Amino acid sequence: METSSSRGRSGSAGLKRRRGPGGGGGGSGSTAQALNDDTLRSVFSRLDDHFDLARCSAVCNSWNRVIDTAHLMRDLYYKRNPQARSSGSNTSIKSYFKELALDEHASSFSRGPAEVYQWIGHPNQATICRMKSGSILTGVGDKTLRLWSAESCKYMNEYIVPSSKMLVDFDFDENKIVGLTSSQLCIWRRSEPRSIFQSRGASFNRGLCMSYADPEVIIGCEDGRAFVYDMYSRSCSSIYRLHSSPLTCLTITDDQLIAAGSTFGNVAIADQTSGQKLGVLKSAFAPTAIRCLSFSTSGHLIFAGSSAGYAHCWDLRTLRPLWEKRVSPNVIYSAHHLPGDTATLAVGGIDGVLRLICQRTGETIRSFIVNADRPAASSSHQQVEKKSVRQVAPNARLDNIPTRLRPQITCLAVGMKKIVTTHGENYIRVWKFRPKSS
Repeated sequence: METSSSRGRSGSAGLKRRRGPGGGGGGSGSTAQALNDDTLRSVFSRLDDHFDLARCSAVCNSWNRVIDTAHLMRDLYYKRNPQARSSGSNTSIKSYFKELALDEHASSFSRGPAEVYQWIGHPNQATICRMKSGSILTGVGDKTLRLWSAESCKYMNEYIVPSSKMLVDFDFDENKIVGLTSSQLCIWRRSEPRSIFQSRGASFNRGLCMSYADPEVIIGCEDGRAFVYDMYSRSCSSIYRLHSSPLTCLTITDDQLIAAGSTFGNVAIADQTSGQKLGVLKSAFAPTAIRCLSFSTSGHLIFAGSSAGYAHCWDLRTLRPLWEKRVSPNVIYSAHHLPGDTATLAVGGIDGVLRLICQRTGETIRSFIVNADRPAASSSHQQVEKKSVRQVAPNARLDNIPTRLRPQITCLAVGMKKIVTTHGENYIRVWKFRPKSS
């Protein structure tokens, strides 16, 4: 499936298959990949957009080599920033392009048009989704986790839960997938459908949530304890008593802090280095269960969503709230943002509205629903449907919008200019945002 974002904006789509003598596509040297390096370098040097260059460099190793050895990214940087040529710093070039990418991401979320791609992804239901490095992992509700391409929505692989128990949470990275049942950990290699490891023994019971940062998995349990499980020693390395009530969500920060939400409406912070509990983040409002957490590395902030529809933001350096806003009339099940993005936070929950809110103030920037019904149960597996998006006005009455147009959002995950959502049913949605036309 090709989208407008994958076609580029400055001519990168011009490298198409050349037609052979008979009008067909056959014949030796009939593809763009067959062009020699000098010709490719000449074509790529005419691109005036860093995103187009990045897309071309990702096509294949030979294109990446031509773009890299010709220093085209560097030359484009100096073309836009002639005063920086004297410094000759590669770090500044990388930072410059990273900043541009994040700016375009935030701008697309706050002002750009959006469209949704949806497909039947599971035989029964999917309630959790994760997105990393262009891949989407979905599951919980049946015995299978499935991996998809975030760009094309194509099926990539699946992973079978080995025991009779159901998964309650999972996460993944470039190499491994880690799943949690109520009393076991399961680990898969990305390239293999069968689990390569299941934890044994009764080190934890009634696990409810987890957070994974290689080589450790933090498991949150019903009794308020968090178990730190080392995947290499295959043993529990430490246990923290964080709450007197069940843990509902967990996250690990880059500086080895564990943040855990509870049904009592606060967030406990523990330091893995010292093994000490540092404090508790509290809300100024009546206690309501914390349902989700998201950590901002650059801002040292913790974001949370609660069962009363509040979005919260605390500063980890002071353990004090920066803002608390009621952004939804009902439960917020999920909150997430792109790593490095300091502008927008995506939240979704029981009312089925996807909201983008400002990280600095908590104010709602935009709200969306899909302007179409969910897929029919008889839809063929992996038939991707493109749907339009309707923006919801700030003062709109949600009870006037049919619930079939806003099924609950059980989980969401944010990638570059896209958001994946699950809805407790068998279909998956990817919301793709484009930069606003100038």
